[in-house]
Amino acid sequence: MNNKIDGQPMKRVLMLAAENGLLPGAKVGGMADVIRDLPGALYPLNVCVDVAMPSYGFLHRQTAALKIAKVTLSFYGEPHWVDLYLAPHPEFPELNLYLFDHPLFEDGGKIYSPSSGDRPFADDANKFALFCAAVAESLATGALSMPDCLHLHDWHCGVMAFLRACSPYHQALQSIPVVMSIHNLAIQGTRPLSQEHSSLQAWFPAQYASLDDDQLSNITDPQYPNCFNPMRCAIIFSDRVHLVSPSYANEVLLASNHDKGFYGGEGLEKDLALKQAQKGVFGILNGCEYPPEPQKGRKISVKKALESGGGDYLNLLLDSAEQAIQAWLAHQPYVRSVDQIALLTLNRLRRSARDSIEPRVILTSVGRLTDQKMRILCYQDSSGVSTLEKLLIRLASTVPKGVFILLGSGDDKIEAQLTKLASKFSNLLFVNGFDLPLSQALYDHGSLFIMPSSFEPCGISQMLAMRSGQPCLVHGVGGLKDTVTDGDDGFVFTGEDLPQQAEQLLVRFNQLQGLMGLPKWQKICDSARQKRFSWQSSAQQYVDLLYQF
Repeated sequence: MNNKIDGQPMKRVLMLAAENGLLPGAKVGGMADVIRDLPGALYPLNVCVDVAMPSYGFLHRQTAALKIAKVTLSFYGEPHWVDLYLAPHPEFPELNLYLFDHPLFEDGGKIYSPSSGDRPFADDANKFALFCAAVAESLATGALSMPDCLHLHDWHCGVMAFLRACSPYHQALQSIPVVMSIHNLAIQGTRPLSQEHSSLQAWFPAQYASLDDDQLSNITDPQYPNCFNPMRCAIIFSDRVHLVSPSYANEVLLASNHDKGFYGGEGLEKDLALKQAQKGVFGILNGCEYPPEPQKGRKISVKKALESGGGDYLNLLLDSAEQAIQAWLAHQPYVRSVDQIALLTLNRLRRSARDSIEPRVILTSVGRLTDQKMRILCYQDSSGVSTLEKLLIRLASTVPKGVFILLGSGDDKIEAQLTKLASKFSNLLFVNGFDLPLSQALYDHGSLFIMPSSFEPCGISQMLAMRSGQPCLVHGVGGLKDTVTDGDDGFVFTGEDLPQQAEQLLVRFNQLQGLMGLPKWQKICDSARQKRFSWQSSAQQYVDLLYQF
């Protein structure tokens, strides 16, 4: 295709990814937002981005995709057939969405499969290994046109880098430059090299047998030499490596120290440092979509802030939370205890509002309940009291009282800890799940967004809260450090280790409470709302730094 903008030929990039927020049901995390928004931002810069991903058994049906090929390839040492579909991009007809369909990709409409503790990533690794093999075969046989650049996203695409670099059957792919984007280095998809159904040898017996010592040393895990590490493989065999914020790009060059609360290279810091020495590591901040018309600022009078403190917002949020829980209950044969506790808390907060005991501040949080996101809040001191518990006690002692509304799901242990706290504290409304309307309401109507991630490659939640004029209290790492300016458009805490980080979160919260209701608080809200992290700016850096081959 020889499309041109302003007379200039367009460069074609083929992105491989596990998620895409453009398609309903294909979003789990922030990667999906990037794959949805970035192609549109790159198009005016003469870059056509095609996206390839598994169909997961349903995406090709709901998008009215056209079947364009049946790809035959060897997997597990046997022939497999993968159907290749082409779906139209809803905004840019020149951009292609390639969906690969195979029974191995289907898991009841889920993107990722749950894994057991003794076989982490096993099912997903099988799925994405076959997907990468299907893309490689499609390119090698001409079912897909050769792009000017391959752009891989996270460990799911590591097998593509392996086949391009190490497979005698895919040497033609070596002429294509490869960019690797890392959205979360902590998840690497490591699997055994051999002697397992979910292993490199099982997937590609012929290619595995042909590996020499140097190739083996480049694909094995630094800590587990009998394991294949697809993330490391992609880092080593890519021409350029991209991290999703400048600060995170610096952090991953250092060794992690989890005991101290620092998350860096997660065992791959030497590989990244070597790539950095070759001038092949770049940190480019993800962007955020903004509405065409500027949103109105939050005009909260000092008198109302001090006397009623946003009671109207609370009622709106309670209604939205109730609707979300009600929708979940319609699909469950029983009422979970966490939902029952949330409904009781909703009623209690409504009664308090009727008695004019309204919150002065509404703390909000939206996100996955993982160790990355929740370790600081869940940290317990020597007395067994968690940071979150101390924060709730502080909120309960304010006059008028405050409330913390937390929306999220994830780790079972973290969910259980939050459920117990929600049953103990009437000012914690824990809504266990994800609901898009409720998440947007929390961004729009909260007083202060809490995001104390132990590490954060980029983060989108803080951008969405700031877009709505809600300041954020964040841990000064990664993308949070790059997006929130302490005292100007939000608040930042740090700490040399986990206990200090927990303590400094509480100290910073105590300090900022005195600003609420004052003119300076409104100025901070306005600064947060006016800040911009445009995809247009980030896309230009992609063109200048990643796609110049």
